[in-house]
Amino acid sequence: MPTFDAPDGIRLAYHRKGSGGDQPLVCVPGGPMMPSAYFGDLGGLAARQELVLLDLRGTGDSAGPADPAGFRVDRQAEDIEALRTALGLERLDLLGHSASGDLVLAYAARYPERVRSLVLVCARARTAGIDFPVERRREALELRRDEPWYEDVRPAFERAVSGEAGEADFALLDRLSYGRWDAAAQKHAAACAERFDEEAAAAYLAPGAFDGADAARAVLGELDAPVLVVSGALDGSPRPDSAAEVAGLFPRGEHVVQAGAAHNPWVDGPDDFVRTVAGFLAGDGRQRPEVRGARNGTGRP
Repeated sequence: MPTFDAPDGIRLAYHRKGSGGDQPLVCVPGGPMMPSAYFGDLGGLAARQELVLLDLRGTGDSAGPADPAGFRVDRQAEDIEALRTALGLERLDLLGHSASGDLVLAYAARYPERVRSLVLVCARARTAGIDFPVERRREALELRRDEPWYEDVRPAFERAVSGEAGEADFALLDRLSYGRWDAAAQKHAAACAERFDEEAAAAYLAPGAFDGADAARAVLGELDAPVLVVSGALDGSPRPDSAAEVAGLFPRGEHVVQAGAAHNPWVDGPDDFVRTVAGFLAGDGRQRPEVRGARNGTGRP
């Protein structure tokens, strides 16, 4: 297992998986603060593209800081730069999922010249001043009215909104993160719940994490790199129109909506996910700098 040192001396780990592509895709896990194991092989993407899966500080095989302030999202941007140096790459192809969208964008705003491409999967964008209100999650919930679990999940959702939810409620709400509550989704959700660290997640979002949003947004608005934003048609955070807004931040931003998917599209529709991301990384997006906006594509993290 390869390791490297963060600027503050913390030993961090990453995992290599698969092969293909002219350089690896560095994958930053969400959660926030989940270990990279929940990515698996990203629905089979590793068969076409080498993946470097980063264990964020204090997760997986990486050591953690003595001071919880070291978990704050903007401060972890330097960890990604240290990983770039360790990999010997001039520029990075970066994938961020869910809450790690904030971290990947923080890195891109701080080191725009080190970004070759970005893939944002159901990703947050608070670093750039874009948030997804809870009302939009309620819209996504209503899309699931015909599901056999809807009548159980709806009151659990309202308890979560009011701050009164318990573990059983959050277990029910896991259903909203997947387009189908099948065996693959249940296995993935159980693994995520087991690895989630509530204290580290809170420290990741500590006050001050997004104070530089206006400046970050200005830098990202001039980023000379292709950006693929993938959203799930059934996801509540973000809803597809919010994801399109994120794509619109970038001069070379493209938005793809994956049909039938929610918050973990590589679990819901692995073939569609791999086709979209692998095609982008193979040069489809890089060769079309004029692309902007949306085209239709085939909690916890």
